Amino acid sequence: MFDRRRERRGRTYLGGQIAFNNRWCTIDCLVRNISQSGARIEFPQPVLVPSELDLIIPLRGYSRRVHVVWKRAKALGVSFADANDGTVVPIELARQIRKLKEERDMLARRVRDLSEPVI
Repeated sequence: MFDRRRERRGRTYLGGQIAFNNRWCTIDCLVRNISQSGARIEFPQPVLVPSELDLIIPLRGYSRRVHVVWKRAKALGVSFADANDGTVVPIELARQIRKLKEERDMLARRVRDLSEPVI
């Protein structure tokens, strides 16, 4: 089989999750190999996922946006969407950002409601 990867992937056995639909849907997975530009992810059963999702690896404390490159019933090959800039966002930071955005939106609605004239 012809390998088109630019970088060699190191073997891993890391528990992880994939998340999609604004991180409301998650599926447990196993990261079998990883490099700076991508990873191979395996699942205990066949999965159907979108072409873009988040890969979360709690043991390493980060989350990366990924694009699906290839699919098999119980495995995915993914490339990191942010492979060029090397940024890594810890999962707790991503959760805190989402919570703060929700609070901001709630406060904006409340200010708008209180600012409307009463007739």
